[in-house]
Amino acid sequence: MTKDMHTTADALEAAALPKAHETHQDPNAPKASPEGLPGAAKQQPVAQKSPAQWAYERLILYIQNFEKQLDADHEAAMGFTGGDTGVMRIEGMGYFDPDILTFYGSDQAGVKTQQVQHVSQLNVMLRALPKMDKTADARRIGFRLAQDLEEDT
Repeated sequence: MTKDMHTTADALEAAALPKAHETHQDPNAPKASPEGLPGAAKQQPVAQKSPAQWAYERLILYIQNFEKQLDADHEAAMGFTGGDTGVMRIEGMGYFDPDILTFYGSDQAGVKTQQVQHVSQLNVMLRALPKMDKTADARRIGFRLAQDLEEDT
């Protein structure tokens, strides 16, 4: 078979396995790749997912990779563009098909916050914030999000 010829199996595999590419200054930095997606996210072809579900699953991967780079004194938070909303400590995340993502958390003062965002407006920045409780272990939401995704399928 030549390079330009593809079988039906090749087409189905390409539809199910998304592509991703990253380059970092540190060659050992964690990368967001399709292989790193939670198992449940790999089971359903991308074409069968709503934009909200697909964005949610990839955000889990990015949060997990970000948390791998944090020390024991910091937790993941996110900032949003398009206003003076500040930074939200990530305490939960969800989606509502076909196109809404919801972020739950608290701001730096500990005030409960929730961000509801259309996938077409998705633009978040992951940040490291010092733990609220200096004596407790750092909370890692990325693992819980991935675990919940596995249990939901």
